[in-house]
Amino acid sequence: MLHLPEVALLALAGYRGTQLVVHDSILDPARDRVDVWHQKRPESTVRTWAVTLISCVYCTGWWVAGALLLTWLLATGTWHEAPLLVHGIEWLAVAGAAVLLNRWDDTRKDDA
Repeated sequence: MLHLPEVALLALAGYRGTQLVVHDSILDPARDRVDVWHQKRPESTVRTWAVTLISCVYCTGWWVAGALLLTWLLATGTWHEAPLLVHGIEWLAVAGAAVLLNRWDDTRKDDA
């Protein structure tokens, strides 16, 4: 099971990874390509799903948090130390903390 400093570290990494995918200008060309791809067939469920995924901090944050958690657990050799249910709860904790950071960041932008 993760300790609080690990959850905090993974939440910070999840926040940053989510910002990278959804907002950072370095990925503007990739997001633009996905948007153009979607505009060619806007009725496509898969294309709509892809656009939603890369434009929503909640959607992206969930998957970024899961990928980071899985990587952490495998890299540290702690995957088999807890049941799958515990890892699911850890995923919720990391994703929840990361999205709180995203919400906090969004409210700061509104104040400026």
